[in-house]
Amino acid sequence: MAILSTIIAIIMALLILFVRMKASKKPTNAKKIILPPLFMSTGSLMFLDPLFRVTKGELMEAIVLGACFSVFLIKTSKFEIRDHHIYLKRSKSFVWILVGLIIIRLGLKVYLGRTIDYHQLSGMFYLLAFAMIVPWRAAMYVSYKRLEKQLNNNPTLWSTQ
Repeated sequence: MAILSTIIAIIMALLILFVRMKASKKPTNAKKIILPPLFMSTGSLMFLDPLFRVTKGELMEAIVLGACFSVFLIKTSKFEIRDHHIYLKRSKSFVWILVGLIIIRLGLKVYLGRTIDYHQLSGMFYLLAFAMIVPWRAAMYVSYKRLEKQLNNNPTLWSTQ
């Protein structure tokens, strides 16, 4: 089971990299920024099953670590205005940061998997991911809205930059 979940995590990371690279080729909008955390929030239903519930300490550890990891994603997610549209800038460091976070996640999974039940560990890593994506997407939304306001108030930005 641990090997299967590791393979799935690697596939998900590759999917995120692929989506991120494609996203920089098309204009973005607020909906594209806000929806992923909303869709991910349905994963909270796992906590209806007592097997997945975590202790208060595990909850805090996952949230704090996720929030810390989100800083790296926030720093590498920038927008730019091109042709009167807002695009997500490509960042080579984003790829390396995402790969680094996956390696850290897999290392933690192996290390913590020795002492924490598999189901609780799954709950912790869900919380870690959710605590990482929410601040990241919130910061992206604020940055997007700032650029959108700047774009709408300054017609000279409508040209290609």
